[in-house]
Amino acid sequence: MVRDYLIIGAGPAGLQLAASLERDGRDYVVLERGSGPGTFFTRYPRHRQLISVNKVHTGYTDPELDLRMDWNSLLSDDPELLFTKYSEEYFPRADDFVRYLADFADRTGVHVEYGTDVVRVSREDGADGVFTVHDATGRTWRARRLVVATGVSRLNEPPIPGIELAERYDEFDTDPVSFTNQRVLIIGKGNSAFETADALMAKAAVIHVAGPHSLRMAWKTHFVGHLRAVNNNFLDSYQLKSQNAVLDGTVENIEKTADGGFRVVFRYARTSERLRELRYDRIILCAGFRFDADVFDGTCRPALVIDDRFPEQTSAYESVNVPGLYFAGTLTQQRDFKKGTNGFIHGFRYGVRALHRILDARYHNAPWPARPLPAAPEAIADAVVARVNRSSGLWQQFGVLGDVVGVAGDQASYQEEVPLAYATDGGLGPAAHRFVVDLEYGPDHDGVDPFDVTVPRVTENDVEHASDSSYLHPVVRYYRDGVLADTHHLAENLENEWDVPAVHQQPLAAFVKECLG
Repeated sequence: MVRDYLIIGAGPAGLQLAASLERDGRDYVVLERGSGPGTFFTRYPRHRQLISVNKVHTGYTDPELDLRMDWNSLLSDDPELLFTKYSEEYFPRADDFVRYLADFADRTGVHVEYGTDVVRVSREDGADGVFTVHDATGRTWRARRLVVATGVSRLNEPPIPGIELAERYDEFDTDPVSFTNQRVLIIGKGNSAFETADALMAKAAVIHVAGPHSLRMAWKTHFVGHLRAVNNNFLDSYQLKSQNAVLDGTVENIEKTADGGFRVVFRYARTSERLRELRYDRIILCAGFRFDADVFDGTCRPALVIDDRFPEQTSAYESVNVPGLYFAGTLTQQRDFKKGTNGFIHGFRYGVRALHRILDARYHNAPWPARPLPAAPEAIADAVVARVNRSSGLWQQFGVLGDVVGVAGDQASYQEEVPLAYATDGGLGPAAHRFVVDLEYGPDHDGVDPFDVTVPRVTENDVEHASDSSYLHPVVRYYRDGVLADTHHLAENLENEWDVPAVHQQPLAAFVKECLG
């Protein structure tokens, strides 16, 4: 039997896509290694607290606006399938999310084969051939298209001599008591490293967190994968001289010592003392995760990028070298690496919806959903302003997804949440006049301290200087025959309400009118 789709992985991305395929009556099946959905979250994060926001009480009455503050729910027409009904904790427990995913899979009726450990993927007869997936028991599945939603499932191990002596984030004993009065080195400077350091502070004597790059704080860069405030209590202990430290540099070598400890050769990044020997009782590797491409044989092995940590993808989330091989979920962060939110549920849930629409257009003769609109500049401006004030997809996928307004004669069409690169690559087809709107921070936003009141800033609702805004604001680009012709910025607003007629709608309508001549 040859199916239309095979999805590998029943995590949040695999379930999100499967629910859409199930609703549309498509021919698919999901293959999952674990005994239930969300296997990754049964183990990670190791200390069981998520860093995804779960804001139950928003003051909104619009469920679309609620999703701006709900980073865990998958997209569904069922109002009961919201994670906010499973926990009221602002940073919820991972076990609650696993329970939520199980209910989502059950209520949406997705077809998942659990206990299916994929060990090899091959392809027959080149680029147009059928994919064959083999599991550990010898069973096979075949499909015309393959969607990989496995996430980054392999621990990232930097090439350090002696790194095998370190305890691994995915295996170490998380009980702080076992670290009592010990000197501990944590390799890595991401959230998993600081999550671990925070958990051990009360028991360990000394903790050093080490990595080659300076720390980047999420509250400054607006990238939620950088260090989050919920994990940075450790920084207080460092700056207030409490026996802990953050080291900028690289671990050059790890050796076991006769007393059972470790000798580490460390190269500092910016000091005259280039090499130093440091001694520790324990070393924990927390250097993040990477995509596991080992299951693909030579007939369909995807190209990898970013130190081979992610599969390289087109603007349609398709492998650049294996046609018909698509990716969903956190793997799609290759498209906006360390800038957007494709690596996180509150971002990739919209990316998965976009992937579903791309698959519909390519294989099921179902163009991207569009609603008609009068081509009058005022009507276009009103439609854009209404969307940027309400949309959760544009809000969460800032700089990645955008709404598209195509104009032909006296008619316009409005298409929502299109990957910006897909639109500009011609994925929607040709158009003489096209407006693309998204939400963006200014180009210098990650270099500005948002808490420094002495830094000159664009004031709220400042129409004249809207293009200089650093804070999140709508940007509308006009393309004539596929070529960027002009750009308009809507003035930023503290409450993210871009609906002051003289400040937002009227200048935008004037811009649209000028573009259309």
